[in-house]
Amino acid sequence: MEPALGHHAEGNRRFVVAGFWSLLIASVALWWFNTPAGSLTGEAAVFTAAGRITGMVSGFLLLAQVLVVSRVGWLEEWAGTDHLMAWHRQLGPLVLVAVLAHTVFVVYGYALSARTSVAAQTWSLLNASADMAGAFAATGILVAVSFLAVRAVRRRMRHETWYLLHLTAYGSLLLGYGHQFAFGADLQSPVAGCYWNTLYALVVASLVWGRIVEPLALNLRHRLRVAAVVPEAHDMFSVYLRGRKLHKLKARPGQFFRWRFLTGEDWWQSHPFSLSSAPNPQWLRLTVNPVGDHTTRLRSLRVGTRVVAAGPFGAFTADRRLRNRVLLIAGGSGIAPVRAVLERMPPSTVLVYRAGSVEDIVFRDELDHLAGERDCTVHYVVGSRHDPGPARLLSPEGLVELVPDVTLRDVYLCGPAGLTAAALGALAELRVPRGRIHLDPFEF
Repeated sequence: MEPALGHHAEGNRRFVVAGFWSLLIASVALWWFNTPAGSLTGEAAVFTAAGRITGMVSGFLLLAQVLVVSRVGWLEEWAGTDHLMAWHRQLGPLVLVAVLAHTVFVVYGYALSARTSVAAQTWSLLNASADMAGAFAATGILVAVSFLAVRAVRRRMRHETWYLLHLTAYGSLLLGYGHQFAFGADLQSPVAGCYWNTLYALVVASLVWGRIVEPLALNLRHRLRVAAVVPEAHDMFSVYLRGRKLHKLKARPGQFFRWRFLTGEDWWQSHPFSLSSAPNPQWLRLTVNPVGDHTTRLRSLRVGTRVVAAGPFGAFTADRRLRNRVLLIAGGSGIAPVRAVLERMPPSTVLVYRAGSVEDIVFRDELDHLAGERDCTVHYVVGSRHDPGPARLLSPEGLVELVPDVTLRDVYLCGPAGLTAAALGALAELRVPRGRIHLDPFEF
């Protein structure tokens, strides 16, 4: 029997999900215990109670959404970045619906109780205090960010613009905290106050640790600088970095860092790039496919430029596999993490590399060398996306022709959206279990 190398990861994710539901239930239970029996009499009381329940739910969901992108190491390791990003996206609409429901129910319930119009009650609440005005502002921020997060809208924005606008969502967390404790009738008991303060403290501590403390420690230890910028195939290029004590860098092939290059134009933003070679004591390498102003400017980086890194992140690593037979599928810039993780894969691994033309193939010499050294097979699937031949090779029938035992393998997949969607569709038709398909995300 083949060893189950990655089963612990699935168990960890189940534990995190169980913790989420347990704490969500506990959050709502606080309302239950603080509501006297028989107090929900009349329409106004029912709507107000619904507002309080949805307020607690929205507060908890927002905290959970922020926690999963806190970048704290223990959570990244436990759940895997791909699952954390998926949870973040799934929680977004739920947070928005719960916040809007809370606003509508509370305003309408208060209006019924005061026997006034909804408009008059809304104006009264806006002028009640700064905390209440802040709550309305937080709602507006969440609505705006949710609209901008719609894929069709987001595609029209530069990454830098989206990055700055997305940061404003943290303001809703701060504004919501003041409103919750100033007006939350169910948070006035010592138990409830302690519970919610503990949740906020955990999330804030995780943010500080994951986004400030861990990156600061890493960069003080390694002091990374640009060593060289080397052209690769077509427009892609690699950036080599040197630093101190790289043998102590706790990174695995397939993982990525968020890199901040300290130049005059780009010091304020960071971008995720995978290591395109296994880390070694002499240098690190990341490979860039320029798609915007920032990534294009990286081609002109000067030797000696300081680099600030945060990470490593990601579970696109060899130790997450469940089988000793592996299929790697890559295309575009997705070849970078696949090239690195190939160094740790077992013999008989198969790589299917999709490229538009021969000139687009990156690391061909390295891949061929690794294939011979590690007894692996590389299939170069070359041609336009409109060519029937390459398209067929990523169909269920084509995959079986290339890799007859594909259904018995773990599959690592990284590439453009079209490639990923086609491959996932083919694997689903072949009934490859989702737990044996590993994706490398680049969402934030």
